[in-house]
Amino acid sequence: MIPDSNPHHLVLGELKDFLTGLNITDTHDERYRQKIAKLLVLEKAFDKADIEAGKGIEISAGGKKAGIKIDYLVGHQGKIVMLIKYAPGSLVTRRLSTLALSRIVRPYQILVVVIANGEDAEVMEGDSGRVTATGLDNIPDKDAIMKNYDSFSFKPIKTRVFDQASKIVFACGVDGACPCDSDICLLDEKDVSR
Repeated sequence: MIPDSNPHHLVLGELKDFLTGLNITDTHDERYRQKIAKLLVLEKAFDKADIEAGKGIEISAGGKKAGIKIDYLVGHQGKIVMLIKYAPGSLVTRRLSTLALSRIVRPYQILVVVIANGEDAEVMEGDSGRVTATGLDNIPDKDAIMKNYDSFSFKPIKTRVFDQASKIVFACGVDGACPCDSDICLLDEKDVSR
């Protein structure tokens, strides 16, 4: 099971989740996540129904398994077109692991990959990993996605690339990290259902 709270975070009470309307734990990190969700809906014109928040996925590498949460997956016409990962602090140090994450979530390359800390963002092209823009204001809006949708490749992820990406996500997000310092937890074999 992936933990919903982090004992190292200052709990400020509860707040209402912008996307679901449910009460959730209020932390500084959650306030930034809510800021990003509001940006996607109120400024970038995505429907709430287009956005999947807190999606949990299982990753494995070297015989070990872990669960990780993805902050936001944005869909259009039945495909995930954008992945947004929130991480406090430096964005540059999280580029590789966020791009790798975009290669294990679906059997195709997600088009737009965003790493955001709530104050700033880096927008990457999924196919190349090239940073195409910086700043929260430059996260693509729904119109930009719709205009360019037919030109997107949705390139299938090859097994070798998937395996390498899984190792990167595991190494950068799990190995040597305190499970309490992230949205990641190590899973025992008995906790993993297939």
